[in-house]
Amino acid sequence: MNYDTASINELFRHRRSTFPKQFVPGKKIPDEVVNQLLENATWAPTHGQTEPWFFVVFTGDGLKKLADFQSELYKREELNFKQDKYQKLKEQPLLASHLIAICMKRTENTRIPEIEEIASVACAVENIYLSLQAYGIGGYWTTGGATYYESAKSFFGLGPEDKLMGFFYLGYIATPSPQGKRKPIAEKSKWVYG
Repeated sequence: MNYDTASINELFRHRRSTFPKQFVPGKKIPDEVVNQLLENATWAPTHGQTEPWFFVVFTGDGLKKLADFQSELYKREELNFKQDKYQKLKEQPLLASHLIAICMKRTENTRIPEIEEIASVACAVENIYLSLQAYGIGGYWTTGGATYYESAKSFFGLGPEDKLMGFFYLGYIATPSPQGKRKPIAEKSKWVYG
């Protein structure tokens, strides 16, 4: 296949996180577009073809169901409870068109190290990020909310060996994120010849 390498390089350079407050309020992304984002995610590298990613998609009234669940979980389990965080957990999901719980499911009796399964899921999320650029949609991966509560797993259909790896907010962009910047690659790489 012939790909326009300049366009591909630009795609990577323009990938951005777009936060829920930057979304167009109330504008819904078609479900089939979100499904295509997930399909693109599944083409991430996966050692042993375990495909450890699992996505739980919330939209419509499902967003409120998630918001209620995570805010009440926080209220019930957080020793250092803060009312403003509780309100944010209850309100922020409602700003999204769709919200995807990013999960890693371990294959029974797998010999693949857990870190490799986590890396595969992270690669799947990057595929979502890059797909957003092509569709003109905004998105944001966060490890807030119910992510690190062990007791949250059953709500997402996860077992003891599985992991909830955060949430991906989706929406149409009202306010674009600023241009990104990175340090020169020479500061982050070393070449070894012979």
